[in-house]
Amino acid sequence: MTGSPTPQPAQRAADGFRLGNEILAFRFVATLGERRGAPVERIATPDRLRAWLVANGLGDTGMPVSEALLRDARALREAVHRAGTAVASGSAPDRADEELLNRWSARHRARLVLEGGQARWHLPEADPARAALAVVALDAVATLGGHRDGVVKRCEQDTCDGLFVDTSRGGRRRWCSMATCGNKVKKANLKAARGG
Repeated sequence: MTGSPTPQPAQRAADGFRLGNEILAFRFVATLGERRGAPVERIATPDRLRAWLVANGLGDTGMPVSEALLRDARALREAVHRAGTAVASGSAPDRADEELLNRWSARHRARLVLEGGQARWHLPEADPARAALAVVALDAVATLGGHRDGVVKRCEQDTCDGLFVDTSRGGRRRWCSMATCGNKVKKANLKAARGG
């Protein structure tokens, strides 16, 4: 988001989530892993959605999250993935996905504040989880709409299909995360080179 940096979580997996992607909306896309393999649903319950929001600095452990919000969150996630995949291939996102992202971003009521030298989201007391997801949508709109340096790409690891923004000097980044997908590819290549 131009002028409003998204707070970064620690670059590690927390509570089984992949948090290494620098783009908040693309970390959310990674809540469905191994899209081209055997899909892994990381937000299978409202509690898991709440845990992802907390891990990304978007709420607290007492925040209410319903089954209906979980369904809406998954629909948002898939719209971000489809729109990001379109942008990565040089196409415009489907109009329905753009409209869904725009509806979510219009709900944005969180405030980014500086506390102790850290940027943090303050969510409204009424429906904080929905406001947190609006932050994700706003990040997706800004990223997919070109308000970030770099190029949106799809991960080249065989089973992943995650999204990332390539800001490397030569534009040669291939994986959403070197720590996960990049290491999988390197290990597979090493094993193949050894004949095993």
